[in-house]
Amino acid sequence: MLPRLVPVTDFKRQAAKILNALRQERSPMVITEHGRAAAVLLDVATYEALTRRAEILKGIEQGEKDFVEGRIASWEEVKADLAKGRT
Repeated sequence: MLPRLVPVTDFKRQAAKILNALRQERSPMVITEHGRAAAVLLDVATYEALTRRAEILKGIEQGEKDFVEGRIASWEEVKADLAKGRT
């Protein structure tokens, strides 16, 4: 589904109506200025979901980097550290 395009002048005039539609549709809206994309508007739930996904991906990326650079521990080492209360 393509995002809805909303000219900035329409957004200024009808912000409450557009925000209500955004919450109901839960689909990104692109605010345009002079016919060009200027900003993307998301409902809060979609924004929070995207943020969570980005954090998960960042953690996976860090884990892969640690693995490549040899910063790894065996399961036995991890269990021992957990038993000692270290993380």
